[in-house]
Amino acid sequence: MGIYDFIKAAGKKLGFGKDEEPTAEALKKELDSHKLGTENVTVELKGDKAVLKGDVANQEALEKAIIAVGNTLGISQVESNVKLAIQSAAPAAPAKEPRLYTVKKGDTLWEIAEAVYGKGHGKDNKKIFEANKPMLKHPDKIYPGQVLRIPD
Repeated sequence: MGIYDFIKAAGKKLGFGKDEEPTAEALKKELDSHKLGTENVTVELKGDKAVLKGDVANQEALEKAIIAVGNTLGISQVESNVKLAIQSAAPAAPAKEPRLYTVKKGDTLWEIAEAVYGKGHGKDNKKIFEANKPMLKHPDKIYPGQVLRIPD
C-alpha cells in the first residue's frame, strides 16, 4: 500500500534499556494491546522500518495500525502491505491512502483541525482525537513528531 515516514527519535518507548531498539515482537504486542482488529497483521523489522502484512476489517483499523507502530521510538518508517478484508467471497479491497498529520512544536488539536479542515473548524478537533483513540489518551497529550490520522 505505501511507506509512511515517522520521526525515529519521537514516540513511545517499548524497551527498558537506554539504547534498546524495538523488536518485531514488541511492536506486535503494542499493536495488539490497542485491540484494533489487527490479529491477522504481522510485523517485521528491516532496520528502523516496520513492515506490516496481513489483513484488517476496515480502513480505520489499517490507519490506526500504521500510526500505532510508527509512533514508536526507534521507528522511522512503516511500510504497509495490509489489505482490507471483505466479508464476501470477493478478493480483498485495496485500501485508500491515509490522511496523516505530523505534530509540530506548539500545535494543539484545535489548531490542527483549523489547518486541515479550514478556518472556523477548530471545533472538529474532537474528530481528530476520537480518530486516534486508543493511542491518544487525552487531547492535550500530543507531542512534536507524533503522527495523527485525520478523518474525512
